[in-house]
Amino acid sequence: MSLIHTKDLTKTFRIFEKEPGLTGSVKSLFNRKFIDKTAVANFDLCVEQGEFIGLIGPNGSGKTTLVKMLTGIIAPSSGEISVLGFYPNKLETLFKKQYAVVMGQKSQLFFELTPMDTFRLFKELYGIPEKTYKRNVDDFVELFGVSELLNVQVRTLSLGERMKLELIAALLHNPGLLFLDEPTIGLDAATQRNMRGFLREVNSRKSTTIILTSHYMEDVRTLCPRCVVINGGKKIYDGGTDSLFDMYQSRKKITITFGRETDFIPPEGAETLERSPYRAVFILPKDQAGKIAAQITRDYDIADISIEEEEIGKTVEKIYAAKGLNNETEAGA
Repeated sequence: MSLIHTKDLTKTFRIFEKEPGLTGSVKSLFNRKFIDKTAVANFDLCVEQGEFIGLIGPNGSGKTTLVKMLTGIIAPSSGEISVLGFYPNKLETLFKKQYAVVMGQKSQLFFELTPMDTFRLFKELYGIPEKTYKRNVDDFVELFGVSELLNVQVRTLSLGERMKLELIAALLHNPGLLFLDEPTIGLDAATQRNMRGFLREVNSRKSTTIILTSHYMEDVRTLCPRCVVINGGKKIYDGGTDSLFDMYQSRKKITITFGRETDFIPPEGAETLERSPYRAVFILPKDQAGKIAAQITRDYDIADISIEEEEIGKTVEKIYAAKGLNNETEAGA
């Protein structure tokens, strides 16, 4: 049985619509107008134990609504849903003890207390046996390297330090399922890399199933072998992350530094980003990149040349702009 299973999952909200101004306010007292907005539509999803899945989509695409249904915060309007063998919105105690949520912009640590104070509180809330509690604290403190932070007030910690401790707090009760909402938001590049390493270790060492939502596509590309793209409340892709980016990352950027002054002109069809007698930067279809680079190396005095993938931001724009993919691709690229 799948850890998460949904079929035709749909959530529709009824929204009050009011005309602007005082007149509109008065009219609404006697004649209220409502519109139905579908946040998630006919969503099918199967997640197996131990998977690390990226859930991506633009703002307002339905990601948060989907996660709220999976965690039981809101009830679906229709469709089937099963998480860890439970109907989430019943909010059974046993269900709530088997998953955890970490949000980059919301803290579950008490700012005036120390992390160890919060850990002890969570131990009691989740009924964690003392032996298990001590083992988990020791394991995670070693993994994250935060032993010197355990007994200082949370409000004195940096964002990166706090996020490490947020993860420890979420993982103390050995959840089988972890939801991560923008866990690297606001972190510097080095701390983001460290956080990705920690998450990868948690997934592999504990076989914790992780659902990651992030606008940092580097998080998704480096952590999630599978990703699900949601746009307009509908699933438009569910398959391999590399396959998705290969599909939309259709161009490559070539940067050339010449050994001497040259009148080089980028090939026809290329998008020129920069050109001078000693340097040229241009973008062209990736299937042409190797041939063009070899020709340039043969015909010019080259001091340096590099071929890079198209900027990930542009690729993400293409993915988010997609209205749908063919059935073969969606079925499992």
